[in-house]
Amino acid sequence: MIDARKPLRVLVSEGSSTSGREAVTILGAAGHHVEVCDPSRWCLARYSRLVRKFHHCPPLRSDPAGFLRFVERLLATRRFDVLLPTHEQGFLFARAAARLKPHVGLALPDFSAYRAVHGKAGFSRLLDQLGLPQPPTHIVRSAGELREAVRYPSVVKTSVGTASRGIWFVRDASDLNLALYDLESAGDFAGEVLVQDLITGTTEKAQSVFCRGTLVGFHAYRQIAAGVGGGEAIKESVSRPAIRNYLETIGAHLGWHGALSVDVMMPLDSATPLLIDCNPRLVEPGNAHRAGTDLVDLLLRVSLDETPVPLAESRAGVRTHLAMQALLGSASRDGTRRDIIRECGRIATGEGPYRDSTEELTPMRLDWPSAVPLAMTAALMLISPQLAASLARGGFGAHLLDRASIAAIESERFC
Repeated sequence: MIDARKPLRVLVSEGSSTSGREAVTILGAAGHHVEVCDPSRWCLARYSRLVRKFHHCPPLRSDPAGFLRFVERLLATRRFDVLLPTHEQGFLFARAAARLKPHVGLALPDFSAYRAVHGKAGFSRLLDQLGLPQPPTHIVRSAGELREAVRYPSVVKTSVGTASRGIWFVRDASDLNLALYDLESAGDFAGEVLVQDLITGTTEKAQSVFCRGTLVGFHAYRQIAAGVGGGEAIKESVSRPAIRNYLETIGAHLGWHGALSVDVMMPLDSATPLLIDCNPRLVEPGNAHRAGTDLVDLLLRVSLDETPVPLAESRAGVRTHLAMQALLGSASRDGTRRDIIRECGRIATGEGPYRDSTEELTPMRLDWPSAVPLAMTAALMLISPQLAASLARGGFGAHLLDRASIAAIESERFC
């Protein structure tokens, strides 16, 4: 058996997401040999001295079979101890697990379990089945059903979507008509659409790692400041035993193996956390690592068929930030150049909400090339703050899935 405490050779499945970039930092700082594959030659992970080799691969979204063959060739020609899916590649790898697991350590549940939480509609049904709390929810498949189900204010979501895409906040008839136009134009009623009551409260996220249905690591944080596209710019770790219990229930029911994360709404008028989304992967592990819970290391151990001792609760009150998200968020909220310069100054000096906060996405002192995408973001925002919204929309990259690629992977002839 490979010892996860020694340096490992790890293949990270993509380098474009914030989650993948943060995993690279944690892996590299721990002394592991990290290689990354991604369809973009200029992904975030390219700007890191911690990546030993970059592999330009076919796009997951338009060519999932080609992407899988590429990964299989890498595993056959280069030695890796662990294949680490940091984003939606997990859906593909779970489907093809029988082809991959004989050659590399990989922590993923059965494909049926993965499918149960990959789509928002499936996750909502699972919550109903398990009696776990969520906002009042309707699942519809037509414009007429949506009109009947909606009550203001609501949130409308496509079942398939990531990084806050495919979401509309509907506060009146005008918002509803806009959402219907977008949904019908994109053909989203070919799938399922969710309508949920809009809950007033604060947004939190929880992350976990399971070993054959047993929770071995847990961390939660709350959003202090929003970035662009719904992401966090500043976050702070919190203690959430109730949410831990929710995740334990979900993981035990599904026999989950690997990483599992949820989005949570903490209502202002209730003490009951509401589950609003699920990501069957490890989302932005930097805050957890800073708070004393190394979920990436746990995931390596589980990938190598170890049975880790469950970690103690992480420290509450640990603050981290993503400077790129902070600048994009400032610009997207009608920020002026003066606002962006002021935000740059507060980040650099650690003032205001950045006091006692640590950068988790572009840690320049540890990894100086990470300064390049941060500097480029700052320069673009200063040239034109209006670019923030278009950059967020353009972030739906070739490393992500859409309805067509999901259908192809699910087809009987795929594997």
